[in-house]
Amino acid sequence: MDGVLVNGGAAVPGADRFIAALDKAGFNFLVLTNNSRFSPRDLASRLADSGLSIPPEALWTSALATARFLDSQRPNGRAFVIGEAGLTSALHDIGYVLTDRDPDYVVLGETRSYSFEAITKAIRLVDRGARFIATNPDPVGPSPEGNLPATGSVAALIQHATGQVAYFVGKPNPLMIREGLNVLGAHSVTTAMVGDRMDTDVVAGIEAGLETILVLTGVTRPEAIDRFPYRPSRVVDSVADLADELAVVIA
Repeated sequence: MDGVLVNGGAAVPGADRFIAALDKAGFNFLVLTNNSRFSPRDLASRLADSGLSIPPEALWTSALATARFLDSQRPNGRAFVIGEAGLTSALHDIGYVLTDRDPDYVVLGETRSYSFEAITKAIRLVDRGARFIATNPDPVGPSPEGNLPATGSVAALIQHATGQVAYFVGKPNPLMIREGLNVLGAHSVTTAMVGDRMDTDVVAGIEAGLETILVLTGVTRPEAIDRFPYRPSRVVDSVADLADELAVVIA
């Protein structure tokens, strides 16, 4: 989502044409984000404010992927959660009880209000045997004033304090991509990943067996591509280029 369809709350030029072309061509798609703060309905509203009409069911967050993973591992479990509505509602929807009393898991997600008290509670619960799950490994997140500490940074703190390594469900874990394929009812050989990050989007797509298309409207600069030990299938300036290609196919 970020860096591909939107930047700083504004739609990337041509993103609306790209989504419209996907719809017109009859392609199923999911919009992925590692941000676990918002529910799909909230994200759909935020995207609409940017001029992009995307239904909630076409949004796939690290919170939803984490909930789906926990449901497959330990149905109807218990979790102590540090996070916001996107994560707590996803866990409620799979029947999880959110509690700080003998939880099966400590689940860490994105929030703008990490508290020392909650982090201390998480450390003590992990020390007592709770399994440690985090929605995504991103160390920082953007804000108008500059970078903010994100899930990965807080997870590192808890890991260092407990000696227990978190399991990260979100990108670059290909699990998030494979679960998304299940939601789409799609197969990897007929699916492409369009992303702006080599270290999350492209590597996750490669490991999930997808064609990968890197756009240059987000984090990764052209000169940085060769520094990675893997390469995307294609590099384009933006999704506007893909919209133009789809327009030719449709015609």
